[in-house]
Amino acid sequence: MLQGYLPSILEGGVLTLKLAGTALIVSVALGLVGALFKSSQSRVLTLLAELYSTVVRGIPDLVWMFLLFFGAQMLLNDVCGYFGWQSPNIDPFAAGVLTLGFIFGAYMTETFRGAMMAVHKGQMEAGLAYGMSPLRVFFRIQLPQMVRYALPSFSNNWLVLVKSTALVSVIGLNDVMYRADAAKSATQQPFDVYVVVGMLFLIVTGASNLLLHWMEKRYSLGAKESGL
Repeated sequence: MLQGYLPSILEGGVLTLKLAGTALIVSVALGLVGALFKSSQSRVLTLLAELYSTVVRGIPDLVWMFLLFFGAQMLLNDVCGYFGWQSPNIDPFAAGVLTLGFIFGAYMTETFRGAMMAVHKGQMEAGLAYGMSPLRVFFRIQLPQMVRYALPSFSNNWLVLVKSTALVSVIGLNDVMYRADAAKSATQQPFDVYVVVGMLFLIVTGASNLLLHWMEKRYSLGAKESGL
């Protein structure tokens, strides 16, 4: 099938999955920080988080991909040139992870902020009154309860992130789309090639839906029993 290019496409699929998973970790970290900033009493932190989420969500992902990849390389070249150092080339995988993480961190910011607001403030106030530090209150009281409220939006962000990995091939990453393009050119079977790629993405998103749906049910058990 596909004149022997199927194993290569499958290898690209594994790399794409690694890219998506690593970018998800970056986006969750940025999203939590952004949500905390938005919930902060500091006007400066709130403004920074608002600017981040608004600007990032207002510009297409492909534009960000080009801006961050080529812009970061130009900045690195200028800095290294100033100090007389040899400028390294940015790794496409690292660039893809950071770019997708940066983009979806803005969406995760809104997801986590909404989940934070859904947790009753009285519980955090009780934790503070009990003598817990604000950080301990967040990790012991607020964060576990946030999961239930964040999962529906989180699930949607993850599925879109997985599909957005297809854009990373434009910066030279040897992922599933990059290999599919090579297979299409060699075999002259574009329909067959992209049907295989579509099926790979469908398998990943289908399995993700099942897992995330199970998680939603799992985290809703206690709430349903208590009537929340």
